[in-house]
Amino acid sequence: MTAVEDRPQMLAEEFERIALAAEREGVRMEFIHGRIGVKAVPDGDHDEIIRWVMEQCMQQRPDLWLYPERGLRVETYRKGHAKPDGVLAPKGGFAGQGEWADPGRVVMVVEVTSYDRDTDRRDRDEKPRAYAETGIPVYLLVDRDGGEVLVHSEPEDGRYVSLVRRPFGKPAVLPDPVRITLDTEPLKAWVR
Repeated sequence: MTAVEDRPQMLAEEFERIALAAEREGVRMEFIHGRIGVKAVPDGDHDEIIRWVMEQCMQQRPDLWLYPERGLRVETYRKGHAKPDGVLAPKGGFAGQGEWADPGRVVMVVEVTSYDRDTDRRDRDEKPRAYAETGIPVYLLVDRDGGEVLVHSEPEDGRYVSLVRRPFGKPAVLPDPVRITLDTEPLKAWVR
């Protein structure tokens, strides 16, 4: 990245005002690595996948809750803001926090690919880097295009050093501190 590309488009506080106004109009925005991004509106299969992940988490880890669309302050650099499709944290972990919460108690973020042109850059490059920089232990990407789940873990020096790919239909083990095994067979029903 050049120095110009590396400069943030605006201050985080400016982004927060714009995102709030946009949300009133039904547009979801994120601010990652100093750039504004528009997040695609989820389709019904996307919603079913999040429901399924939530169900798996509730059954195997009732002490944790999957918060859908929870705004997080991400990155150690430039005050990024992301709204993952799901955020796994202890129940009550966000009490008293505003729209953009501190990620300190988050054990996993979940993203489900959307069928838009930005999903590759956003979900496979920018978000893993932002979540690793923040120190979030596990990033689960449900990749509908590739028919697989990607389990990123062990954040170190701004990146995840472990990446495990499991095709839909094979079990996916989510490591500590999550400690959940996903039977991914049902995911086959929610891809195009």
